Amino acid sequence: MGLLDLSRRSLLGRLGGLVAVPRVLFAGGAASAAHAQDHALDAQWLATAGVEGGFAPVVLSPDYAATSVGAGGQRLHWVEPSPDGRTAVAVARRPGTTAILFDRQAGVVLASFEPGEGRVFSGHGRFIDGGRRFLAVEIERRSGQGVVTRRVVEAGFAIEAEWASSGLGPHDMLPAGGALVVANGGVEPHTPEAVGAEIAGASVALLDPVTGETRTVAALGDDLASLSLRHLASAPGGLTVVAAQDLLADGVARPLLYAVEGEALRAFDAPDEEWRGLRTYVGSVAVDASGGFVAAASPRGNRIAVWQRDGRFVGSLPLVDGCGLAPTRERGQFLATSGLGEVVLIGVDEGEVGVIARRRQSMRFDNHATLVVSEI
Repeated sequence: MGLLDLSRRSLLGRLGGLVAVPRVLFAGGAASAAHAQDHALDAQWLATAGVEGGFAPVVLSPDYAATSVGAGGQRLHWVEPSPDGRTAVAVARRPGTTAILFDRQAGVVLASFEPGEGRVFSGHGRFIDGGRRFLAVEIERRSGQGVVTRRVVEAGFAIEAEWASSGLGPHDMLPAGGALVVANGGVEPHTPEAVGAEIAGASVALLDPVTGETRTVAALGDDLASLSLRHLASAPGGLTVVAAQDLLADGVARPLLYAVEGEALRAFDAPDEEWRGLRTYVGSVAVDASGGFVAAASPRGNRIAVWQRDGRFVGSLPLVDGCGLAPTRERGQFLATSGLGEVVLIGVDEGEVGVIARRRQSMRFDNHATLVVSEI
């Protein structure tokens, strides 16, 4: 049994009965309420994690101390902070059917909402329009077709519009470059549907952010058709990157990180042994505060790899079951979290990648972490 099996995935197995619950109610609990009354949480980053009794959003302070908010049975994946400076939304991962709104300063759950009828959440969503609306990526249960829903926050996240994602199995989505960028993953690796599959059918679609009309769809060539395009990150100056996971474990060193350039996807560069070291799987990607560096995390490969903005490889370092990635407010720095409870500050300096600080927590972090940009 591998290191990954001993961490996040084994936790999922133990929580299997809870994850299957189609409608879950989150509650802040007495402990969270008491904490909120005592003092406000100093939120620098947000994440999700497996905690005793289920999954919960997590608030990380500047000194990397972690405080969980509520608990529920569904596996929460991405956390999106609102521009209002106080709230955030945590979205359950496919086949999840719940997203929750919580107060990240008070540390209490405020509300929850569900996907459209017959659909599941893919784990990702984004605030737009100054926090007045929320975009969610959803997947039709039967067909696997993707849907992007636009929701009105003040109306209890009611759906006011929905558009086709122009692909199967969408996973991530973000507004960038005047468009809505959607990573349609197609067949998801390491699922029953992926057994024996060699073509993912993945693409990156650029939608009109107002009408939802598809502007362009970018796909990889036949030699890279086994890649599922899954996670996105962007930076000022037009940089948008998408990270991939491979259906095949045939030893071929396929690039797992690409720049989205209209109808084209440009591969980042790295030695073959570095691509193989990621073990076919990138679980998250982030761009630093300067927009000059891109980091990708592989919990299967137990490492974090870093590139320059132009795609040139910088280096990598080990982090067992490390997957969550977020920028800090400093150039060339990233926060990383692991399924074994580690929080690690990573720095890039003089062409080298190293660990600046680390702290262990009593929780199993999931795939993502997010920097809180707005100030309360």
